[in-house]
Formats: sequence, structure tokens, C-alpha cells
Amino acid sequence: MQISTTANPAPVDDARLAEILANPGFGQHFTDHMLTVEWTPEDGWHAARIEPYGPLTLDPATAVLHYAQETFEGMKAYRHDDGSVWTFRPDQNAARMVRSSQRLAFPELPVDDFVACVDALVEADQRWVPDNASGGGEGEKSLYLRPFMFASEVFLGVRPAQHVTFMVIASPAGAYFKGGIKPVNLWLSETFTRAGRGGMGAAKTGGNYAASLAAQREAIEQGCDQVVFLDDQEFRYIEELGGMNLFFVHADGHIVTPETGTILEGITRASIIELAGKLGHAVEERKFSIDEWRDGVASGEITEVFACGTAAVVTPVGELRSPHGITPAPASTELTMQIRDALVGMQFGRADDTFGWMHRVV
Repeated sequence: MQISTTANPAPVDDARLAEILANPGFGQHFTDHMLTVEWTPEDGWHAARIEPYGPLTLDPATAVLHYAQETFEGMKAYRHDDGSVWTFRPDQNAARMVRSSQRLAFPELPVDDFVACVDALVEADQRWVPDNASGGGEGEKSLYLRPFMFASEVFLGVRPAQHVTFMVIASPAGAYFKGGIKPVNLWLSETFTRAGRGGMGAAKTGGNYAASLAAQREAIEQGCDQVVFLDDQEFRYIEELGGMNLFFVHADGHIVTPETGTILEGITRASIIELAGKLGHAVEERKFSIDEWRDGVASGEITEVFACGTAAVVTPVGELRSPHGITPAPASTELTMQIRDALVGMQFGRADDTFGWMHRVV
């Protein structure tokens, strides 16, 4: 894919950039450029370009505004101590976007082109990738990358769009945990489900996140950080959180994670399955009921519960709360932190990448 570049004539100055990178927050500041590629049936993917970051002009009849035909990815670029910049398993994000595109009736952006587009924007805006000279839990700043695809055809008709736009934008992100890693407390939704068999739960599309917001608001009102969803048929089996996957560590060392099909298969989730196996912990993917969670913690059979996702990487799970009471947090976080340290170490170049997961960009 040939990508043209138009440099931003008024990039953020060095002094202001230093202020932003010192305390970037999340999703609040955006880099100097954005990448755009378009698709039509006649021309395929074309007009790939990097240009100054700025607002989009959309016709009120643009299809995505009416039918939510949209997919996205979430990933990060990391600066290592030698100044180089890397991404983590970008081919897996690309492959997942292909699967999401199939479900949303989009054209498929080839994996190599996806990776090339992300690389090109990171290279253009490499000065926005924070360094982490301080190390430790606060030294986990990165450049968050948001590739996304949407139906950009101007047409009010229910069919797959005949004009599609793929874009990549980037935003510096601070460490997810401020002042040390804290367990997240979870609220069990007994009112809402997120997805069902044959639905869009396994696709990374905005509608799945919109479907989680009412339940997430309920969780916040109950003093919790995230919401846990159950299956839509029996209201019994654990699916996922509003934005993270779950793992349950058992007393004999084996780990269970809910099977996919109706839930999003996270890149971090897939990496943990491989990493845990290498550490000697067999991982079982199967249905896992809410009663098994409660009873396992009560008996001591479940020794740790943790969640994972791009932003937090891995985080211990604290209490599980519901209208029927509280399931306390398991006592241990030992394996949780071992897995987290191993993943974060690879991402920031502080540990050997024995899996070949890191991809150098700059």
C-alpha cells in the first residue's frame, strides 16, 4: 500500500508536548497526524494518506450515523529504554479486524496493510510516544492507537456500505494504575446482557460497547469499577466485563477462562493463555457459571481472579457484588502479578520477548 504524507504545518510545540506527556491521561490529547484509507467496489482500498489531525466533515445521511456499521481496534506503541518504538502483536489486531469486518459486512483490509498503516502513523508521530525512564508501576506510559473503520457512504438504505473509510488516530496514555495496582470491584448485572448466540459479541464494534453502558452506569452507582455480564439464555454463565476478559485460578494451578463465541477474544487474553502454559499453568476455555465462581471462592478452590485488557493489561479482581450479596476477593494475587509483570516486561523491553510478539516500528 502506497501511503502519501502531508506534514502538519502547525504541530504541537515541544514545550506543550512535554507538558502533555508528563500527564497524558487517556483519550484526551491527540497526535499531530491521522491516517485515512478509503474503499469502494470499483477501486478497492485506495487514497491512503497521512495528513494533519482534524475534524471530519460528514453528510447527515452518512450510513454509519444511522446503522452503526463500524468496527475498531485498540492497541499501543511502547518506547523502550534505547529509544526504539514497538507495538505488541499488531498482526493479531489486524486479524481480529478482519473477523469483525466479516461480521459487519465490511471489505477486509489485508493484515499486512493494516500493520503498514499503523506503523506509518506511529513513525510520523513518534515524538508522541512517551518514555518511561522512571520505571515501575508509574512507568507504563504508551501511545494508544485507535484503528477504526466505518460506513462513509451517503445513503439511507439498510445494506452494506459501498463507500468505507479506514482511519488510524493516536493518543498518549498514562499508566492505568496511579499509585499502585488496585483490585477492581465488580457488579453482576442481572438485568442486561451484552450479546447472544449469532450476535455481534465476538466482533469489536461500537454497538457492543453501547450495549454495556447502562449496566456500567449501574455498576458505578453500586460503587463498583466494572460490570460482569452473564449469558443471554440461562443467565448463569460468565461472559466478560464491560471491556475486559476474566480468568479464574484454581488451587491446583490450572486456570479457567470463559469460552469465546459470544464474547470478544482479546489479544491480551490470547497472550495470557500462551504465557500461562509456558509458566506451567494449564488454561481451560469452557463455560464457567456464576455459582462456580461464588462456591469456588468460598471453599478456597478458586485462589485468584483477574481481568485483562489492552488498557490495564492484567488487574486483580476484588469483590463481586450483586443484589444477593458480596463474594469476597480471593486472598492471593501471586500468579496474577507474575503474569502481569511478564507481559508488561515484554511490552516495554524490560524482559526477553521469548514469543516473538513485539514488532519494531522505529
